[in-house]
Amino acid sequence: MIKNWSRRFSENAVNYEGYPIGKTLELLASNPNLISLAGGLPSPDVFQKAEVRLATKRSLEGSRIDSVMQYSSIPGEKALFDAVINYLKRDKINIKEENLLITTSGQHGLDLAGRLFLNQGDLVMLDRPTFAGAIVAFDLNRPKYIGVDIEDDGSNVKGFRKKLEAIKKKGGKMPKFIYVVPDFQNPTGISMSVEKREAMLDLSYEYDIPVIEDSPYKDLRYYGKIPPSIFSIDQKKYKGTNVIGLYTFSKIFCPGMRVGFNIGPAEVIKKMCNIKEGNILNTPKYNQDICAAYLSEMDIEKHFDNCRKYYKEKLKLFLGEMEKNFPKSSGVSWTKPEGGLFLWVTVPEHIDTEKLFYEAVEKYNVAFVPGWQFYGGKPANNHMRLNFSYSSKEQLVEAVKRLAKCIKDHK
Repeated sequence: MIKNWSRRFSENAVNYEGYPIGKTLELLASNPNLISLAGGLPSPDVFQKAEVRLATKRSLEGSRIDSVMQYSSIPGEKALFDAVINYLKRDKINIKEENLLITTSGQHGLDLAGRLFLNQGDLVMLDRPTFAGAIVAFDLNRPKYIGVDIEDDGSNVKGFRKKLEAIKKKGGKMPKFIYVVPDFQNPTGISMSVEKREAMLDLSYEYDIPVIEDSPYKDLRYYGKIPPSIFSIDQKKYKGTNVIGLYTFSKIFCPGMRVGFNIGPAEVIKKMCNIKEGNILNTPKYNQDICAAYLSEMDIEKHFDNCRKYYKEKLKLFLGEMEKNFPKSSGVSWTKPEGGLFLWVTVPEHIDTEKLFYEAVEKYNVAFVPGWQFYGGKPANNHMRLNFSYSSKEQLVEAVKRLAKCIKDHK
């Protein structure tokens, strides 16, 4: 009888604790009175339900159901390949099939990137804070993180350069890649300026370090003009060799389909496909069929306009409530994003938001994500991420009131 399983776990897995946000959300499920600003959930109000029902009927009718219920192509279905290649042309990205791999969600895409590039002790350069899902995907490979505090207009590229210069001076190994979320970054909602996107590419080529560009929210811009992706700038300026793009349909279509895609140099995509062969084999054909229909048969521009209008109203309301409930004297500040799904809130330094979280849930029936979860190392503990996309307008108003009272009453 095996009494100590942990001795048999791999070195990568033995101290690996998984996704902290997932555990946070599990704590909230049993409380019907709680208003959660914690999850990164899109609203069901913008889901294209009638269109999905129609696309499902077509996908399953006649002999088509046989292929839906069977194994399918590992790289991805031809119909979805064609639809994605055409979709990317909106951003002036031009790729071939050899540059594309269908993934089973954006998280799968992150996992493939981590498995492909990282050995124990390898360096990853990223923003502080950054997407917790990326950290947890990379953590399984036990890298070390080089973080630089994000600025109001995106990554601190000059700060990245200083870190790289210091590593070079000491003769150390360079980071395997730079990871960024340039559009409405999760968790801060901050977007990277065009100037910084270009500077990031210059840095990438100067130090021969690839950039992994995670792009879940790009089309969810409510103010201003959508800037070009780092990938498209790379194609235009450098003929496109240094950027790997990670995409998901979770935020712009619906998360239940669990479909995304990675793009990049053919050699990189081929290796990612090899890893996919070993971890999940193929992405379900039905899910791919519906996503292909979403891109090629549904009116996505109308859908995007609907999403932007819907979320813009919520964001405007939410920011207004924050202003009402948190005067400057409170010592609370927050980002003011032009799109996406999140705000990043900073509270006075003496407040530990992990402790505050349990107090907020148990006494005030309101939830958020403590900010420490978004740091690759040396976390700052006086921040929190708030989501405004999922809760109703009435719930958002009440949630901010509850949160303000919780912070005010906190000792």
